[in-house]
Amino acid sequence: MSNNPGYKRIGGWLLAPMAYLIVTLLSVLLMLFLFSMAVFMPESREYLFTNSQAFTLQWYFSVVTTLAMWVFTVAVLWQFCKRARALPKMYIIWLLCTVLLAVKAFAFSPVTDDLAVRNLLLPLLAAAVFVPYFKRSLRVKETFTE
Repeated sequence: MSNNPGYKRIGGWLLAPMAYLIVTLLSVLLMLFLFSMAVFMPESREYLFTNSQAFTLQWYFSVVTTLAMWVFTVAVLWQFCKRARALPKMYIIWLLCTVLLAVKAFAFSPVTDDLAVRNLLLPLLAAAVFVPYFKRSLRVKETFTE
C-alpha cells in the first residue's frame, strides 16, 4: 500500500481557505447590494449626484473596485471547485488583492483607526496563514492537478 493518498477531492485544511473565499464572496455581494441601494433610493441618489465631483468619483471607484473583486472572487472559487492547476497562484494573488484593498480602506477611508485596523487584521492574518500553506503543502500540490 502506498503512503501517497492521491487526493482527488477538496477536503482537510483546504476547506478553511475555501470557506474564507465563500465568506468574502458573500461580503462583497453585500457591498454590491448596498451600492445598488444607493442608486435606487431617491434620497441617496439625489445626494450622490448633487454632491461634489470628488465624492462621486470616489463612489464610482469603490463600485468598480467592488465589482472587480466580486468577479475575481467568483473566478477563483470556480477554479477552486474545478481543482485547476493554476489555482494556488490565483489564490495567492487573490489574497494579496484583499490585503491591498484593506490597506486602501485603511489609508483613504474616513473611519477611525481602530475600525480600519480591525478590517486590516483579517486579510493580513489570512495571507500570513494561507500563502505559505498554498506554497508548501503536499495536499495542495496533489489536489489541484486538473
